[in-house]
Amino acid sequence: MSQPPVTHQDFTRAFRDALGMFATGIAVVTTRAPSGEAIGLTVNSFNSVSLDPPLIVWSLSRNLASLPVFEACEYYAVNVLAEDQQHLSQLFATRSDDKFAGLDIDDGLYGVPLLKNCCARFECRNTARHDGGDHLVFLSEVVRFDREDRAPLVYHGGAYRRLAAG
Repeated sequence: MSQPPVTHQDFTRAFRDALGMFATGIAVVTTRAPSGEAIGLTVNSFNSVSLDPPLIVWSLSRNLASLPVFEACEYYAVNVLAEDQQHLSQLFATRSDDKFAGLDIDDGLYGVPLLKNCCARFECRNTARHDGGDHLVFLSEVVRFDREDRAPLVYHGGAYRRLAAG
C-alpha cells in the first residue's frame, strides 16, 4: 500500500522540527534606522564563517518589516545572549514597537545599540547580502568585538536549554 502524499505544510513543519535538533545559541541583532530609532530582533541563525578576514553570517526572514533597515544599514551588532537573558530573547522576538524601552544599552560604532551582559558582542560592517529563499543571508565583516565569560543561552528542540556543567 502506498503512503499518502505529504503536503507542503507537513513537509515544512517536519523540516523545521528536524532543524530544531541542531542546538544553537541565541543572539539579538541590533542597528539604527535612518531615523535614529533602535531596531533589534532575535535570531538563532548566527554563525562564524572566517577568521581571516573575520566574517560572520546570519539570516533574516523576508516577511519581517525590519528587513529594509537591516538590508540598508552600514553597521549592526550581533549580541550573543547569556543564559540569564531569556527575557531579552523573548522581547526581541516580539513585534513590539519599542523593544528598547527601559533597557540600559551601550553605544557601538556609529551609535549601533549594544546589549549589556552578553556572552559576546560583534560589531559588523554590513558587507554582503545574498538570496536565501524565504530569507536574506547577511555575510559581514567583524570590525570590533568583546566577550564575557558567561554561560550562553541555548535553544534546542523548540525550547531554551542550559548547558550541563562539565
